[in-house]
Amino acid sequence: MAETIEFSVVVPVHDEAGNAANLAREIAAALDGRSYEVIFVDDCSRDDTRAELAAAKAELPALRLVGHRRNAGQSRAVRTGVLAARAAIVGTLDGDGQNDPADLPRLLARLTRPDAPADLGMVGGKRGKRQDAWSKRVASRVANSIRKAALNDGADDSGSGVKVFKREAFLRLPYFDHMHRFMAALMLREGYAVEFLEVNHRHRGAGRSKYTNLGRLAANMTDLFGVMWLRSRARAPGGADEL
Repeated sequence: MAETIEFSVVVPVHDEAGNAANLAREIAAALDGRSYEVIFVDDCSRDDTRAELAAAKAELPALRLVGHRRNAGQSRAVRTGVLAARAAIVGTLDGDGQNDPADLPRLLARLTRPDAPADLGMVGGKRGKRQDAWSKRVASRVANSIRKAALNDGADDSGSGVKVFKREAFLRLPYFDHMHRFMAALMLREGYAVEFLEVNHRHRGAGRSKYTNLGRLAANMTDLFGVMWLRSRARAPGGADEL
């Protein structure tokens, strides 16, 4: 079965009852006719997220559900899903429903187009008209400006959860908490090229954001120094040949 799956979609979720199952149905509709799987990684939700997704498996044969035994954060949930993925190309979406599954085929086509650079490792989404509160948009704009200037990674919107990338490329990246916000810089560090496409952004349905503006900004600034250090310590071999 592994050989027949061409695209794996990974969705990290935590306390997303009312959003997760509907999102799974939207992904199925967006990818209808393709060979794909959808892996929801439940990061130890305290609500009915896991039960709702388990019930949805009866109507969605491509849906897989993986559950963490302890809460480990979004980056770990993404990594768990990528490790479980059976396709060479992986897409991700946030579990709150604000990312539009209809954007996945566009990003997939961009990554796999015949004239794509051989070293293209990821196509990331850039949210066009953000459907967030003014304060959240301002905080995000400030954080993105600082990060982009410090890392020169070309990413105007590192917080967008919709991405499509080569599984092999992702597994070469160093893992740390919140690394999903620095994937463009980490891909560049490993010698991959990165491109971006504007994507849709929607209002959150049920539930509430897991982050405060100050908490997100503080975590980003701390992690930024770590990624700057990682990039300063990178040494590229220029490829490797078996002798």
